[in-house]
Amino acid sequence: MQSYKEKFNVQVESYEDIVVALAGNPNTGKSTVFNNLTGLKQHTGNWPGKTVTNAQGKYKYKNDKYILVDLPGTYSLLSNSQDELVARDFICFGSPDATVVVTDATSLERNLNLVLQILEITNKVVVCVNLIDEATRKNIEVKLKKLSDNLGVPVVGTSAREGKGLDELQEMIKKVTKEEIKTNPIKIEYSDELRNSIKKIKSHLENSVSNKLNLDWLSLRLMEDDNDLINSINEYLNIDLSKDDILNEKINTSKENLVNINNNIVSSIIKTAENISKEIVKKPKENHNKFDYKIDDILTSKLFGIPIMIALLGIVFWLTIAGANYPSEMLAKGLFLIEAKLTLLFDYLNVPVFFHDILVLGMYRTLAWVISVMLPPMAIFFPLFTLLEDLGYLPRVAFNLDYYFKKACAHGKQALTMCMGFGCNAAGIIACRIIDSPREKLIAIITNNFVPCNGRFPTLIALATIFIASGSDRFSSLFATLAVLISIILGVFITLIISKILSNTILKGLPSSFTLELPPYRKPQVGKVIVRSIFDRTLFVLGRAVAIAAPAGIVIWIMANINIGNVSILTHSALFLDPFAKLLGMDGYIMMAFILGFPANEIVLPILIMSYLSKGAMIELDSLSQMRDLFINNGWTWLTAVCTMLFSLNHWPCGTTLWTIKKETGSMKWTFISFIIPTLTGIIVTFIVAQGARILGLV
Repeated sequence: MQSYKEKFNVQVESYEDIVVALAGNPNTGKSTVFNNLTGLKQHTGNWPGKTVTNAQGKYKYKNDKYILVDLPGTYSLLSNSQDELVARDFICFGSPDATVVVTDATSLERNLNLVLQILEITNKVVVCVNLIDEATRKNIEVKLKKLSDNLGVPVVGTSAREGKGLDELQEMIKKVTKEEIKTNPIKIEYSDELRNSIKKIKSHLENSVSNKLNLDWLSLRLMEDDNDLINSINEYLNIDLSKDDILNEKINTSKENLVNINNNIVSSIIKTAENISKEIVKKPKENHNKFDYKIDDILTSKLFGIPIMIALLGIVFWLTIAGANYPSEMLAKGLFLIEAKLTLLFDYLNVPVFFHDILVLGMYRTLAWVISVMLPPMAIFFPLFTLLEDLGYLPRVAFNLDYYFKKACAHGKQALTMCMGFGCNAAGIIACRIIDSPREKLIAIITNNFVPCNGRFPTLIALATIFIASGSDRFSSLFATLAVLISIILGVFITLIISKILSNTILKGLPSSFTLELPPYRKPQVGKVIVRSIFDRTLFVLGRAVAIAAPAGIVIWIMANINIGNVSILTHSALFLDPFAKLLGMDGYIMMAFILGFPANEIVLPILIMSYLSKGAMIELDSLSQMRDLFINNGWTWLTAVCTMLFSLNHWPCGTTLWTIKKETGSMKWTFISFIIPTLTGIIVTFIVAQGARILGLV
């Protein structure tokens, strides 16, 4: 138990807990298997020293407790991406009692490559052939018994989305972990030259590594100059193979006698997978789903792909905007009712007015604003977004945008991380983990802030409604949605430009290739999607926002209430910034609202209203018309609104996002760069628009 905690932070409770690793290719339904077995008994964090997600869950079966560790989805264990290193190291050194490899019944031949690689490492394996229902729909027959005989390990067919086959899977896991069933994994047929080299290196390894690892597999990896594995052996087994001169001599001699070792190994694995697949998979002559292909002909076409994508995202945003109003209002009323009760409590306890104001009107009211404005849109957007993901549409979004990101020398998967940023930029930053290339991951992280998150929607929507859609009350929500869509398109355009600039300057390099799978369309599991998106995304991001907003509320109250020469610190600061802000088409109070709104973009407008009304605490006006009158009375024009919207779209990330960037990159340098680049972009864009409008006499 202690070794698990020390090595990989596995949340075991006793020595009797059974630890099971869950591996598999992306899009095989691995997460569905994990969620169905563990339910809500899950723990999410990072692997020690890594930014790769570590998901663990618990379940009971026949009085035994199991810890299921969901490994990162990978196609191979040979290319040494961060995800693959994590998966391989846990199987090798985490000492799981069994490893379940989830495969896709409709793409079994490709999935068998990973199965065979894992069988070279461990014999405690259960192969889960998932998506049997999809295979049946496509008239694909998989001979599970024959597959088990060929692989030499148990094979179980499942349809995890429907919960079918999971009982049999649990039973087979139990038998393997308790050694009630003997496994005899298939041996991959390598060339005679390669096998002779393995024997020479293996004979020497028996003295140092002994039975701690599969020596045949280790010999192959050493011949491939796998330095990451050597480092892991040193870290986890305290064996430094790099200083073994005799071993290094044997390896070098073997490499001299072999040409292109890697190709030899990979081709042997692929050939074995092909031979097995021919025996156990029976496909119809015309193996494709015509319905899926017909839909993809439209959704991924050059003519309709992007317009449909924009329309679908527009619907999601409209539902988010229209649907969040009422629950946000109800939540605000409830939270401010609590504020009134807190005031009564403070009065009853005779707490000094100063402490009441700074804690209740400052800290609590800021928290109330953040929660009431941030929670409802996220609670709507993330489930809708996850439904599109579950349906199988999001990979089509990445496909449609891949060409443009390649032109910007960025990674095609950045399209997905950018889409996640629409809900919350912090969530978008976390989603960048799916990008293997460190260079391209940094580009995605730095530019994620250019797409507006739901925290910036209130500012964009309110200003678009009262200045752009004014006089059209009947269609105000439609015009507001169109304004948000235009902002999104502009954000995507700026993302591509900045990505190109970064890839040609501080992050030079060529875009890496990646395999983009278009999974079959599936009926989304609405209930599970809602629960998963709320717990995994909404509450996680909200928790970070609250942690930052609480101390910021105190700072905002102090600046608004402490005077220097009968003028508040807030006003002094606004007057100081006013000349600079005027160059950008705004004023000092607007700039201060953005600065004090650093903890969360949701509080920018309340701070601005508080500043204009010279109040000591954040307040909200009863209607947009009152807000419009207030802004116009303080010198606003259409240009002020446009520049404020542009600066809202392009300025520093919020505190929650910067915190997440620091966590993900582990670097203050890249956190600062992620702060300064959008800030400079916002200043340049608003300056050009403001001065251009003035030169042309438009204001």
